[in-house]
Amino acid sequence: MTRLVVVGSINMDLVTVAQRFPASGETLLGERFLSVHGGKGGNQAVAAARLGADVHMVGAVGDDGFAHALCDALVAEGVHSQHITRIRDCSSGTATITVAGGENQIIVVPGANARLSAAHVNQARPEIASADAILMQMEIPLETIEATLRIAQQERVPVILNPAPAQRLPSDWLKLARYVTPNQHELAVLLGADPSEDFRDLMRQAPCPVVLTRGAEGAWFREEEEPQLQRGFHVEAIDSTGAGDTFNAALAVFLHEGLSIAVRKACAAAALSVTRMGARGGMPHPAEVEALLARQRNE
Repeated sequence: MTRLVVVGSINMDLVTVAQRFPASGETLLGERFLSVHGGKGGNQAVAAARLGADVHMVGAVGDDGFAHALCDALVAEGVHSQHITRIRDCSSGTATITVAGGENQIIVVPGANARLSAAHVNQARPEIASADAILMQMEIPLETIEATLRIAQQERVPVILNPAPAQRLPSDWLKLARYVTPNQHELAVLLGADPSEDFRDLMRQAPCPVVLTRGAEGAWFREEEEPQLQRGFHVEAIDSTGAGDTFNAALAVFLHEGLSIAVRKACAAAALSVTRMGARGGMPHPAEVEALLARQRNE
């Protein structure tokens, strides 16, 4: 069983569906409301657990009513929660989302995620030292990202860094990552490069190996060799929310099988995730991934 430590954000998504967006100062009646467990860290932890990994989550929640629900949802998926810190006098992370006419408006309040510290990560060092990989995103403080990279280097554990939301990072930080997993825009921002430049050239410029996601096209990956394409899988897409989180989780879970196999399985898992509603609703189990791969081989 793959052992993973996920370091990242945990959010409660508050979603309102309406026929249109209100004008300034206007009150509208909405059609429906739902609260959804989210945050890129929490999502990736759930996806990895469903794929059979032993997952420890390093994150933070506030001392509000959302905290227990967020932690309970992770535990229900089999994620270890002892390194989820409850921050006093602080709200849990939230994303307030209004959906209307196929568009959305989102306000994210980081809350406790902004107070996840290097000390919190260091408390999980025993789990990090015994892990096969660390999976991390960028909805947490930059100093915590750097600290995680350096702790992982000391413990000789590979880090998969999903640079979303994108920010430019120092080259010496990137060199500590085993892989970065951006899309084309995120890679350009990460390197401080021109986003119109050919993405394969950007991949060659990166100081660490890159696995670059390209939506339905699939993913390009590079270690020492030239960038290679793993084509995507044809499915009937219903909701693409969470596809990137599923891809990253699957990459981490299957990395021990070799990069090309891991990327192929990650593309399959991401494809399955868009066939159902919700970021976590479509996250697959291993048998589903193997079934899709088998169907593709037989076509």
